[in-house]
Amino acid sequence: MYIPKYYKVKNVDEIWGFVQRNSFGTIVTTEQGKPIATHLPMGLNKKGDDYYITGHMAYGNPQWKTFETCEDVLVMFQGSNAYISSSWYGHEEVPTWNYQAVHVYGNASILEKDELIEELTIMLEKYEENRENPVLWDKLSPHLLESELKGIVGFKIKVGEIQAADKLSQNRNETDYINIIEKLQNEGNPNSKQMAELMEKRLKNHI
Repeated sequence: MYIPKYYKVKNVDEIWGFVQRNSFGTIVTTEQGKPIATHLPMGLNKKGDDYYITGHMAYGNPQWKTFETCEDVLVMFQGSNAYISSSWYGHEEVPTWNYQAVHVYGNASILEKDELIEELTIMLEKYEENRENPVLWDKLSPHLLESELKGIVGFKIKVGEIQAADKLSQNRNETDYINIIEKLQNEGNPNSKQMAELMEKRLKNHI
């Protein structure tokens, strides 16, 4: 991913926090030179000094069969994004787009059954945590679970390279930056509001 120096994120804790908050990502591999992708919720695990992206996909999805032959698997996570009009600057300029994104490269392998159950247990606990009637692994019938396990394939990706970008108008002067936040807040759509909140938080952290 091309990342100008203004927008590159290097703090590992910040990057992994972003991944955990934006865990619905895209996993990309190649088959006979053709890129193929699947959109999935994924988890983040650490074992020793190594980080792993974990998840599962349908057994009928042929992408999992490419894990053995694909040297580098790419996983992409995307956060907030918003159009930035150049009319919000104090000088003539072209429009742009603000966004957050993380690319992770690594080697993928298939999870054993016990590893898959652990991954599914953690995922259910994460997403069912604040539900009134949480659906947790140990509350589901063994017959249903065994049946469902046959229809999915779990995977883990040992993280090798990380690329992270926060394009939040860092290259603009303070006056333009504050004006962009105000304009985004008044746009009336969720994406613009989220971007305004991110930019405002960054501004407060750098005062």
